[in-house]
Amino acid sequence: MRRLAASLLMWLPTLNAIAELTPFPAEVAPIRAFGYQLGDVVEQRVLLEIDDSAFNVADMPPLGRVGNWFARRSAERVDSNDGHGWLVLRYQLINAPSQLRVVALPGLTLDAAGGGPGLKIAAVPLSIAPISRRDAFTESGLGELRPDRRPAAPAPGPLAARLRWTLAALALWLVGWTGWWQWRIRRDRATLPFARAWAAMRRIADGDAAGWHALHRAFDASAGGVVDRSSTERLFARRPEFRPLAGDIERFYRLSAARFFADRQAADEFSPRRLCRALMRIERRHSR
Repeated sequence: MRRLAASLLMWLPTLNAIAELTPFPAEVAPIRAFGYQLGDVVEQRVLLEIDDSAFNVADMPPLGRVGNWFARRSAERVDSNDGHGWLVLRYQLINAPSQLRVVALPGLTLDAAGGGPGLKIAAVPLSIAPISRRDAFTESGLGELRPDRRPAAPAPGPLAARLRWTLAALALWLVGWTGWWQWRIRRDRATLPFARAWAAMRRIADGDAAGWHALHRAFDASAGGVVDRSSTERLFARRPEFRPLAGDIERFYRLSAARFFADRQAADEFSPRRLCRALMRIERRHSR
């Protein structure tokens, strides 16, 4: 007996230290244990007291995912009207099972702020339900997924008729535009001197005398009289829109005089056809 008592006295400090470190079971407010689905929030309230003494938490539980089913969204201390302190933990269900099953809301141990025994929160079993049934419903229209249904093909008759009307309108527009273009060309040849000269010059070379004569007649018709190298101002007075090409026009008359009176060919780089086309474009813009 003496030896037993001596052994107990020797182990008594160790047993007291173990007792001081053993956490106390926490008092937890009851929570609903069934009917949870994906996204639901579970609120757990833990009384922060040990033997009617206030318990101060050293560190709040960390937020984030806890296990496979829950994520801890918030942890805060709340004082009730009766003076008791509560730790409010909120968990959110982040996964959905394939069928109804029971899972455990994770437990944890709260450390005391000044040392000593902590509070142990036990795991709580909860039932969670899937989002939808695994088996197909028997009601009409709520069965298993079916392949995509092809939309009904439109009747080809109205589309074909619309295409024919479109093609007919396009053909009519093309015929009308072609007729208008031909009419404009004939009108220009009848009323515009340089358009008439261009019709005669477009099929002959620049060195052909007929082209030079046609361009001279166009200048005379535009000026309302005979124009030569010394009377180009008469042309510009009546047709001022030709003045930007004054240099080319004076060169034409100079080379024309050398060609017909001095029997010298014009320089190769000068093109009466190019000058006639430029004058015709100016003439058409100002005749509208």
